Amino acid sequence: MKQFSPFLLLSFASANELAMKPPMGWRSWNLFGENVSQSLLESIMDHMVSRTRSVDGVPTSLCDLGYCDVGLDDNWQACGSYSDSHIPLNFHDEEGTPQINFDLFPDMKSMTDYAHSLGLTAGWYGNNCICREHFTHDRRFYEGDVKMFIDLGFDGWKLDGCGSKLDLQLYDELLTAAGVEAVVENCHWGMRIAPPFEPTLDWCPWNFFRTSGDVRANYASIMGNLKSTYKYADSLLSRPGCWSYPDMLEVGCSDGPGGDIDKGLTSEESRSHFGAWSIISSPLVLGMDVRNATVMDAVWDVVANKEAIAINQAWYGHAGGPFKSSTDRFTTLSDVNPAEVDSGVLKHRGLKEYEEALKETGSFRTPDWQYLYKPLSDDGSKFAVLLMNSRDEAADLVLDFTDIPNFKGGQVSVRDVWERKDVGDFEGSMTVNVKSHDAAFFTVSVV
Repeated sequence: MKQFSPFLLLSFASANELAMKPPMGWRSWNLFGENVSQSLLESIMDHMVSRTRSVDGVPTSLCDLGYCDVGLDDNWQACGSYSDSHIPLNFHDEEGTPQINFDLFPDMKSMTDYAHSLGLTAGWYGNNCICREHFTHDRRFYEGDVKMFIDLGFDGWKLDGCGSKLDLQLYDELLTAAGVEAVVENCHWGMRIAPPFEPTLDWCPWNFFRTSGDVRANYASIMGNLKSTYKYADSLLSRPGCWSYPDMLEVGCSDGPGGDIDKGLTSEESRSHFGAWSIISSPLVLGMDVRNATVMDAVWDVVANKEAIAINQAWYGHAGGPFKSSTDRFTTLSDVNPAEVDSGVLKHRGLKEYEEALKETGSFRTPDWQYLYKPLSDDGSKFAVLLMNSRDEAADLVLDFTDIPNFKGGQVSVRDVWERKDVGDFEGSMTVNVKSHDAAFFTVSVV
């Protein structure tokens, strides 16, 4: 397994030198879908800083834990607001200025000001999917987007893949020329078509990049999207300032815009999902209704687990990924095939290249069990490990410590991340019983 020094990798992080740790926050799509507005977003902002719950007896907000960005995810634009007989621009005018739906967002600048007054950052959304555009690839439309982004006071944005403005390098150059720093999400679903949407070891004009289609609130979708990140960790393309991202967290989400496939997660699946996104250094972007006390009570111990978050935010030369798995496959995952789900969405968007690529992957069936790891030291003396059980029944999973890549050997001390308590000292291996669709999460430190 290739591994570089954490200091060497800093030299080829994203050019803007932001997001040196995986970004954390909240975005609107999984909760509101198309039915979003300024008043709804501001109500979310209030609850991101509310200290109505505690960690270790201390009143703690989501922002206190690191979730300090609130992002808008489509449908702010005035669709069909400009067109002529030759060029249907949809929501940009002829000069390149995007048009806002003022019925939904009467004063976006006051919204970003409100976020800043609460100690939050605000995320915008571009290259939109609702009323996507086909004739706005001229430079003036990029310039119009960047000018409005600056004028409205946003701190970052999600650049989706539906419209015709696909040159993320140009966006980066315009922001740099304006002297503006912005955390940028490249949301092009793991495509490998021109223009390039994957980073190289010395090029990354964004801060995190989607590796998959949209994740949905079911276990099959989560496991399929998780798998899409593995190659980027192994090739060292997921690193500080340029993180691979299998989409937003579905913890606490159900009955979302995916319809029947957004049935929601069990408590075990939520824990497995959050643990997986934590150990692979994915950005942690929430989408549940933070205003709903019942929802928050159900997921608080997961999303507020400081030890899991600390593992996510750590960097010691490798983003995290699998190191051992069963040769048997859990076949019932084919009941909901993320490739087929996303294919339907993408066919509607007209992205035939990605649709065909998804079909080639077949079902995202996953091993009966798989083990993921992430180094937590430079010298092979400490690791995080996640033991995932995808079977329909509980299973005894055996962790042989010598299987962990770059493990230096010897007796180890094991700590349970979920329970936040020490388990004990072991030598050679340990066995743990893991429930169906659950994951055991440990740190392993050489004594």
